[in-house]
Amino acid sequence: MIKSRFRLKAAALLLLSFMGLQTSFLVPAQERKAPPKTRADNVTETLHGTTITDPYRWLEDKDSPETRAWLKAQNEYTDSMLGAFPGKDRIRQRLTELLKVETIDVPTARGGRYFFTKRSVSQNQPVIYVRNGLNGKDEVLIDPNSMSPDQTTSVGIQDISRDGKLMVYGVRQGGKDEIAVFLLDVDSRKQLADRLPEARYFGISMKPDKSGFYYTRFGKEGSRVHYHAMGTDPSKDEQIFGEGYGPGQIISATLSEDGRWLSLSVSYGASGDKVDVFVKDLANNGPIKPVVKDINAGFSGEVVGDQLYLSTDWEAPNGRVLAIDLKNPERDKWKTVIPEGKSVMAGFSLVGGKLFVSYLENVASQIKVFEPSGKHVRDIALPSIGSASGIFGRWDSDEAFFTFNSFARPTTIYRYQVSNAKQDVWARLNVPVKGEDIEVKQVWYESKDKTRVPMFLIHKKGIKLDGNRPTLLYGYGGFNVNMTPAFSARAAFWAESGGVFAMPNLRGGGEFGENWHRAGMLDRKQNVFDDFIAAAEWLINNRYTSTSKLAISGGSNGGLLVGAAMTQRPDLYQAVVCSVPLLDMVRYHQFLVARFWVPEYGSSEDPQQFKYIHAYSPYHRVKPGTKYPAVMFVTGDADTRVDPLHARKMTALMQSATASDRPVLLHYDTKAGHSGGQPVNKVIEDLTDEMSFLFWQLGVQGE
Repeated sequence: MIKSRFRLKAAALLLLSFMGLQTSFLVPAQERKAPPKTRADNVTETLHGTTITDPYRWLEDKDSPETRAWLKAQNEYTDSMLGAFPGKDRIRQRLTELLKVETIDVPTARGGRYFFTKRSVSQNQPVIYVRNGLNGKDEVLIDPNSMSPDQTTSVGIQDISRDGKLMVYGVRQGGKDEIAVFLLDVDSRKQLADRLPEARYFGISMKPDKSGFYYTRFGKEGSRVHYHAMGTDPSKDEQIFGEGYGPGQIISATLSEDGRWLSLSVSYGASGDKVDVFVKDLANNGPIKPVVKDINAGFSGEVVGDQLYLSTDWEAPNGRVLAIDLKNPERDKWKTVIPEGKSVMAGFSLVGGKLFVSYLENVASQIKVFEPSGKHVRDIALPSIGSASGIFGRWDSDEAFFTFNSFARPTTIYRYQVSNAKQDVWARLNVPVKGEDIEVKQVWYESKDKTRVPMFLIHKKGIKLDGNRPTLLYGYGGFNVNMTPAFSARAAFWAESGGVFAMPNLRGGGEFGENWHRAGMLDRKQNVFDDFIAAAEWLINNRYTSTSKLAISGGSNGGLLVGAAMTQRPDLYQAVVCSVPLLDMVRYHQFLVARFWVPEYGSSEDPQQFKYIHAYSPYHRVKPGTKYPAVMFVTGDADTRVDPLHARKMTALMQSATASDRPVLLHYDTKAGHSGGQPVNKVIEDLTDEMSFLFWQLGVQGE
């Protein structure tokens, strides 16, 4: 499948609940310690006529002895502050009970076998399993729990041959985005000699006859597509595509099910606002030919037979599906098989001879089934308002799978028969929650420019709105990512504790189509921050909470969001959790894979873009003597996506600048990354620290 949007993936979190606390958790002022002192070196430079002073640039070097000593002192300070929280042991105990549950992922069916990951109650990492037949026994293929003493090594399925006899899987150390690639003979359970070194890969696609596979590896020069013939030296793999493209483009390569067509997509940045598509006829050893070129729009799809089906926002901000005959791919012969509608197209797949299209209607999932001609067949029945995944399956199979969950409903995996629409439960997360006690509703509010923005609110049924409810406002707002009503640890935690969890659908996301996304990117990024600030004000004005009971949280692009909200309106919140964040927006594009994000944010190298970037960059808006909220920055060495230097520098700056007596903490893990990979025990500890921090700062009493 051609992927037009390289979306940031949040790690799935199980529902957490916390009940029975009767103490107000406020640490006396005299017990609060001063943070470690940080040397300021005040590097000064002039960009486009503006003088900028960076006092903590030395902290960009994470490996220097001075930085490592500073990190050690910061972690000791954080531990000493959070260790004083009197309810921490009880939080840890409850989280352990709830997180130590069996989990299972969506299966991939190949050759009568089902491949999936599953984690038992006693395990820290998911294990790769195979099941022979629908009712067969689950057999272990790869167990990462014995691969490292601290169980920070994880594994994931990359591809499986059509006959189910050969599996490609990745091994990840800690929280890195990079993986090492291995191949397993499923029948013999023996690992093949063929393997790829640790790197960042954008997809692996096995040929139907298992003679080799295509893959994209990202290096210093950018993405390059290679072909590996089985039994040969990987260092000599042929490069077949990518020359001339730089580190700002994301390239993926995918084989059609019959192995005839190789599809290649080039996404100009992570937003997927411009995607070129190429194909190669492997059966006739044809040249690589462009199908979509130089159109400023996103394209995503796959090939069936000689037809290329593409979903696109080209001349259709809410999305449509095109059919292209690869024997005659000229643009004037493209056909619209599913036109743009009022609902936003969130994705599509080709399974069982049908087109399955996922839509969002006011941010709730719908799935519709169409014939390849575009004729509507039926809708898939969903249990309630919530989030459904796409349909997983093969074009020549009647069997498909999808997931469904909502804020108060744990994830369920359904097996769906395309021919008769019969659906059965494949697996369900058995987490002890009382969904019937939780109320979920959607409200609409006005942003600064009068734009109407929706927001989900989750709380106990029947709570009294007295303006004093502890409230956690969570947001993202970027990269066309949809924030749908999904099963949420934080939402349930706050609801069961008598609080309110709020999640607005900010501009910059894709919940209302490409126009909604574009209204929150580049020079309109401030709209996202305005939407978030307006959500906080609405919650206060409508007596859900008050400034002393309001906390905000976000990660990655959401870390930038709460960093901007905190520096623009420090008076509005009591506490902030800022995870794996982008904060120094003047220099962000110089580190790791941040060139992917220039189409979304812009770059300070451009004089015009510099003006608005510098205006909102959180690191450059911190003002000494300001009374800032309590803040906990969360990151780690293994984040190879968003450089942890942002959190290091911002911690030092805010500790120096704040005039309030509220703590500024850095929660820094030497093996934690951007998303996933952590053992469950570590997840429990980190969540215990985060919730302890928020309960402490908001003075929460359990109900």
